[in-house]
Amino acid sequence: MAISEQAQVHASAVIEDGATIAAGAIVGPFCHIGPEVTLHEGVELKSHVVVKGNTEIGADTVVFSFAVIGEIPQDLKFKGEASRLVIGKRNRIREHVTMNTGTEGGGGVTKIGDDGLFMAGCHIAHDAIIGDRVIVVNSSAVAGHCIIEDDVIIGGLSGIHQWVRIGRGAIIGAVSMVTNDVIPYGLVQGPRGKLDGLNLVGLKRRGVSRADITALRAAFQMMAQGEGAFQDRAKRMGTEFDSPYVDEIVQFITGDTDRSFLTPG
Repeated sequence: MAISEQAQVHASAVIEDGATIAAGAIVGPFCHIGPEVTLHEGVELKSHVVVKGNTEIGADTVVFSFAVIGEIPQDLKFKGEASRLVIGKRNRIREHVTMNTGTEGGGGVTKIGDDGLFMAGCHIAHDAIIGDRVIVVNSSAVAGHCIIEDDVIIGGLSGIHQWVRIGRGAIIGAVSMVTNDVIPYGLVQGPRGKLDGLNLVGLKRRGVSRADITALRAAFQMMAQGEGAFQDRAKRMGTEFDSPYVDEIVQFITGDTDRSFLTPG
C-alpha cells in the first residue's frame, strides 16, 4: 500500500494493502478502496464510495457518495479473468453511478475519457469506450462494448444497446432506446430512438462555421432522400461536400461496425 503523506484519508475509510493514493487525493468517510486501485493527484471520493478491481482514476476526478466503481462486469461470460477500468481526468461521477471493469471477450478494459459528467444512477458497462466531455444523464445505461465518442450527450432514462457506436457530438433525447449506430452530430429522439436530425444547437455552441453547418444539413438531406442504399449515399456525400464535418460522418458510416445505422426517417 502506498498512501502519500499529502493525501487526506478519513479514519473510517478502509484501504486494502496494495492500493496507491497520490498526493492531494481525498478519501472521505466510510469509503472502501480495493488492493489494485490507483487514485491520482487531486482525486476526491466523497463518503461511502466503493472502488474495486484494477481501477485507475485520473487526476482531479470527483466521485460522489454511494458510487460503485470497478466492480466485476454484469456479464455471465465473465469468469474472473484479469481486466481493468481506466478513468481519465476531471470527471464528475455522481451518486449511485456504477462503472464495471472489462472482459476478456471485449479487450479487457473499460475506458472513460476526460472531463465527463456522469449523473446520478447511470451505468457504464464492461468494455465500453467513452470519449472526452461526454454527459450521461440520470439513470441512463451504456451497455457492454459500446463506443461513445467525444462531446456526446445521452439524455436521462435512456439505454444504449451493446456494441452500438455513437459518433462525436451526437445527442440522444431522454427516454430513448438506441439499438443501432448514430452518426456524428446526429439527433436521436423517441422511445425506440430515431435519427431525427442534427444536433444544430451543439454545433453552434462549439462555434462551427455557417458553411459547415449548411454542408451538414445538405448532407443529411442526401442521407434521407437520396437515391441508392444508405452506404452508397454516404460515399457520394464525401465527393459532393467540402467539409471536414461531412467527411467525419462519411468515415464513421464506412468504418467497421457490428451493427446497422439509425437512418433518417
